[in-house]
Amino acid sequence: MTAAPPPAAPDPGPVLVVGEALVDLVPVDGDPGVRAAQPGGAPANVAVGLARLGGRPSFVGGIGDDAFGSMIEEWLTGAGVDLSLAGRPALPTALAVADPSDSGNSYHFHLRDTATFDLPDRTAEASRFGAVYVGGLAAVVEPAARIVAATARAAAGDGLLAVDPNVREDRTLDPVRGLDRLRELCALAQVVKASDEDLVRLWPDAEPEASCRRLAGQGRLVVLTRGARGAVAYAHGAPEVAVEARPVRVVNTIGAGDAFMAGMLTWLGAVAGWRTTLSAGEARSMLEYATGTAASVCARAGTEPTAPLPA
Repeated sequence: MTAAPPPAAPDPGPVLVVGEALVDLVPVDGDPGVRAAQPGGAPANVAVGLARLGGRPSFVGGIGDDAFGSMIEEWLTGAGVDLSLAGRPALPTALAVADPSDSGNSYHFHLRDTATFDLPDRTAEASRFGAVYVGGLAAVVEPAARIVAATARAAAGDGLLAVDPNVREDRTLDPVRGLDRLRELCALAQVVKASDEDLVRLWPDAEPEASCRRLAGQGRLVVLTRGARGAVAYAHGAPEVAVEARPVRVVNTIGAGDAFMAGMLTWLGAVAGWRTTLSAGEARSMLEYATGTAASVCARAGTEPTAPLPA
């Protein structure tokens, strides 16, 4: 079966993406001692993914007044992301030093006193959007975390809140308060997308599948991503649906989870009209579209998805 791009829906509404846009310093092929700068940050990657897939994302984040900030702004606007709600503080851009390995990607962060986490308060705008996405470092790093939490509360009351906890560990992050904040966001959300690693860190006393069933049992649509083992959708009162990952020659895994989230939100908006009570067939179609989107990133350098790869 081929996961075709979603058909147009009668204006499912734009998506508000709240969080960080920063610069990833990633190893250069053939010379691991050299790092190349590329724009990133989980929420910014999701915003670009949504735009590349035909959506209408608006990004709420802080964009630095340095050369890295200019690069990020050009990247976002070039993809078609609306920046009218973004902030531009007179501060530098945060950096994330990537350290890819066979077991995944780890990062070391340079975050303090940066524009990246000086988010403007656009809480009052949340009700204008079909869905609101929050996640990433901005959910746990102050002063951004307060803005993310307030926007999430507004979105959960007025529409659809989608959360990707995207747990990061670093000496600069408070592991206790950070995990508490992410658990609070998951409790507010109508849609949660999380990796098995995220769920082990958030609820270490339970298997990831058990955590998904508990969250779904409270009325949420929950999607568990398992890397090369594919993804599983959990919904209250519906059977679990699993799909395998697309077999591709992996060139890069940075941003694959964000591309998955962009594909999942694209499908929910364009096909389901933001409805989260899905049949088994609908859940499978959503997962196939999202895994195809993630595969399009893994098969090439960079973090921007192209059309989802066919099954």
